[in-house]
Amino acid sequence: MNIDEINYVFQNLIHRRLRSFLSVLSILIGVAAIFALLSFGLGIQAYVDQVAAEAGIDKIFIQAKGIGAPGSDPNFYLSEDDVDFINKINGVAEATGLYMKTAEIEFKDQKRYYFISGINIDHLPFVEEAMTVTTEVGRPLKGGEVDKVALGYNYQIPKKIFDRPISTGDNVYVNGELFRVVGFYEEVGNPSDDGNIYLTKEGFEKLFPDWSGKYGFIMIRAQPDIPAKELADKIEEKLRKHKGQEEGKEDFYAQTFEDALATFNTVIAVINGVLVLIALISVVVAAVNIMNSMYTAVLERTKEIGIMKSVGARNNDIMFIFIFEAGLLGMMGGVIGVILGWFAATMGGVAAANAGFSSLQPVFPPALIIGCILFAFCVGAGAGIMPAWRAAKLRPVDSLRYE
Repeated sequence: MNIDEINYVFQNLIHRRLRSFLSVLSILIGVAAIFALLSFGLGIQAYVDQVAAEAGIDKIFIQAKGIGAPGSDPNFYLSEDDVDFINKINGVAEATGLYMKTAEIEFKDQKRYYFISGINIDHLPFVEEAMTVTTEVGRPLKGGEVDKVALGYNYQIPKKIFDRPISTGDNVYVNGELFRVVGFYEEVGNPSDDGNIYLTKEGFEKLFPDWSGKYGFIMIRAQPDIPAKELADKIEEKLRKHKGQEEGKEDFYAQTFEDALATFNTVIAVINGVLVLIALISVVVAAVNIMNSMYTAVLERTKEIGIMKSVGARNNDIMFIFIFEAGLLGMMGGVIGVILGWFAATMGGVAAANAGFSSLQPVFPPALIIGCILFAFCVGAGAGIMPAWRAAKLRPVDSLRYE
């Protein structure tokens, strides 16, 4: 009997092709939007997990409080004395100050403005690990080099930052001073980080003598088996007392790498939640459309329902026919929606990569594909319950007399 019922459902969908197509169209739009948005959300999560795995969760960042980005206000900074004090705290394996400031970089008479970092070369491996970057082309900076510079990935790409790409050995001007390029870092995945300029600590202090000993960040590695969160609280308390500042009035704040990732994940989750909620509105509209379509189908097939009941069809059989038909419409919309969502997300990923956001890439795990299709089927089947219940309650005599 179930095989006959399924054949009956397919025949009705084929017979009413236009109505079936409109019902499928109404739900595929919402499914495509949800699929694309979730694929980007999962892609961002995968990127964050990758960064966490590469950088480790034993990192702590101390940042000077101030107006704007670090290095933009000379009244807010962390000192060399702060670095030395933190290095003496039990549980700290390594700590180093990091200069950060905006600077002008010039190449072939073109000028651009990006962040410039001054790094203590003695701690270069630690800094690169925390920033999840490694030298891809050329070589890293060496201690004592004051006229050499390393650049972010995008400087190698024509028309990305400058019209012409920069190569190792080329000369660039930073704030009017001549520097030779010795290497390029690998792609991070966003235009800001991939446009960074890197100098040695000595080179930065020569370029910005007024900023000597004024760090924007202090980067810290916790000793093995020391929880980073506990150490961060300990450092914050001891450094506050060392600087003679009241609690809540510190000119700095401490944050673990894990806390930074958690904050980022929360923001992304909220944004994704809002976008998916908007997409769900179209799914609700699609459910109403399917319900309306199924009610119309019940009216059109009243006599057929009476005939089926007269030859032995039970209420459950009638309900199965209409719920399965509604669910099938939803599933068809889900399958097409997943295909369109995959295409839209893939094109979006390509556009993001071309714009310099290679970290913003969608992923398509099987659970997402199957989940969206099952979700669409459930939405359709759920929308068909009320029409199916009405069809099942029709009495055979009344159905046969219906015109």
